[in-house]
Amino acid sequence: MSAPMEELLADVRDPEIARGLVRAIDELAPRDRTVTLMEVCGTHTMSIAKNAIRDLMPPTVRLSSGPGCPVCVTANADIDRAIALSRLPNVTIATFGDMVRVPGSDSSLLAEQANGADVRVVYSPLDALDIARHEPDREVVLLAVGFETTTPITAATLRRARAEGLANLSALSMHKSMPGALDAIANDPECRIDAFILPGHVSTITGTEMYRFLADDHGIPGVIAGFEANDILQAIAMILRQLHDGTCQIQTAYTRCVMEDGNPVARAAIDEVFHPCDAAWRGLGVIPGSGYALREEFANMDATKRFDVEVVPTKEHAGCRCGDVLRGTISPEECALFGRVCTPEQPIGPCMVSSEGACAAHFRYR
Repeated sequence: MSAPMEELLADVRDPEIARGLVRAIDELAPRDRTVTLMEVCGTHTMSIAKNAIRDLMPPTVRLSSGPGCPVCVTANADIDRAIALSRLPNVTIATFGDMVRVPGSDSSLLAEQANGADVRVVYSPLDALDIARHEPDREVVLLAVGFETTTPITAATLRRARAEGLANLSALSMHKSMPGALDAIANDPECRIDAFILPGHVSTITGTEMYRFLADDHGIPGVIAGFEANDILQAIAMILRQLHDGTCQIQTAYTRCVMEDGNPVARAAIDEVFHPCDAAWRGLGVIPGSGYALREEFANMDATKRFDVEVVPTKEHAGCRCGDVLRGTISPEECALFGRVCTPEQPIGPCMVSSEGACAAHFRYR
């Protein structure tokens, strides 16, 4: 590790700096009302739980988890379609590991794998490309999940497959864009969010401009945060300073990685391969323009057009309140199934499955 990186990590992990930030948070916290700050990144959710940051907050500052886990917000109907594809002969499903255990309406990819389906866990979309190269007689379907962080990698994979003339790779695009979900939450009177702790990973791609509408249209401030404990504490302190002073801005506490214009090359790759479409989010319903569908030039790689499958009628699991957790209207512990019927070993909902799920984080670090 280089000396500058060691110095940087020393700052973001310095306990004395953490103590100073906690003191600033205590001083800036409102005295006459409770404010709710929502983090909309699954890595933030895990870091907040791991570092017991909620326990450091004054009584008037509430931290709430939002729709920051891409696996968790994937609708049951999309899970059911992936399961239906796995049942086709000669089809290989390439997926990130968290997706395997998410329950659909009547099964899961893990259950289908146990019944003989070819479901393989990959660590990058490029792994699916390798499978397609080495097994040309099989149809490889990539389950493309994630926000703007992973969408460029899917785009690059499909561009390369087309350049190589691979005819046996397709994608089931379940990619989503964060602004639509933020707008839905900001417009939901049950959510009552005072400010957002904005995602760091996504922002390295998108930049900061995409969040301006929160301040301009909704009067809700936000701060982009990194993932170390001190990063998150700094973002909270900056938010509370805005609330204390009566200002409303979008700020960045993650300047070492996030630039105002983000990553133009990655955004161009997304625009070349995908176009915005309506998308269903667990807990939030269908949000216009919040998904990414393959452009017509890549239609032959679109699994929804390439394969005609019969999808079972969608049904939600009785008692599961993952949707409410993702909206921030309840904490995981307020779900009657949490830690009793629903555990990481036997999850009922995706928020207990994913490594970035709020229920999994609360269960692991409670």
